[in-house]
Amino acid sequence: MPGPIEGTAAALLGIAMLGAFACALGGGWMIAKGGDRKKGALLLVMAAVLVGNVLVWSV
Repeated sequence: MPGPIEGTAAALLGIAMLGAFACALGGGWMIAKGGDRKKGALLLVMAAVLVGNVLVWSV
């Protein structure tokens, strides 16, 4: 059974989570400010996909 995630893999998962957080904030901001709502929704979907990928990679 493999051990905990170490080194580069842990850093990449952290970067992916930062990207998901940035996408969620940007999408929420675009929707709240009345900008391009379709792009804002797509950013929120992208954030959810990134979080799902991190969950898959870390289990």
